[in-house]
Amino acid sequence: MEVAGLTVRLDQALIVDGVDLRVAEGEWVTVIGPNGAGKSTALRAIGGLLPFGGTVRWHGRAVDELPRRERAKAVATVLQSPVVPPAMRVFDYVLLGRTPYIPALGRESAADLAAADEALAALDLVPFSGRRLDTLSGGEKQRVFLARALAQGAGIVLLDEPTSALDIGHQQEVLELIDRLRVERGLTVLATMHDLTTAGEYADRMVLLAGGRVVAAGSPAEVLTEANLAEHYRVKVRIIPGDHGPLVVAVRQ
Repeated sequence: MEVAGLTVRLDQALIVDGVDLRVAEGEWVTVIGPNGAGKSTALRAIGGLLPFGGTVRWHGRAVDELPRRERAKAVATVLQSPVVPPAMRVFDYVLLGRTPYIPALGRESAADLAAADEALAALDLVPFSGRRLDTLSGGEKQRVFLARALAQGAGIVLLDEPTSALDIGHQQEVLELIDRLRVERGLTVLATMHDLTTAGEYADRMVLLAGGRVVAAGSPAEVLTEANLAEHYRVKVRIIPGDHGPLVVAVRQ
């Protein structure tokens, strides 16, 4: 994935201002930044969900030149708060991931049903397939959202705050699952996250946004520095080396 000069305006306000980033095949890149930095807006634009200026290419093809079905086959986006139809069953929601493959006025094929079954099995959701989504816990719902993306068969997955509102146990469960699927299926992951320590433990590279611009990019150790966080988050922290990445500890002023 290559993004060059990405700009997004919402209600005439410039939210994303000239963002450049690249994500290699099979890589996990996480975008961080303070509230209002433009993280989620940039992710939605990269996923083709918002009008934008600049260039976004997936596998060398410009996203705004791809037909809608081709976009959906190439990239799956898991939003922070997906719209879920009332009383929808888990299996039916996961099957929505196969929509790009179903002809207009057509029905799901055996291959579509098998893809949904496979996604449910991969995320240990088979026992939940007949349950209503509104009866599931936050962690269970997040797995269902990932299952729909997996059923979609896309090689690129965009995740907007995948651990939002989850407790620490479910956060780790979901991120370990994403990382396992990335390795097993060769997925390319671009995510936004608030928790800096957790983001640094799972990302291969990080991009720090502030004011809609990229102000730092590189490995977690290069981006998560006391100077960067003091300047852009206005917080005093201590950085402690960890087994899987820097540990960010807030220090009382």
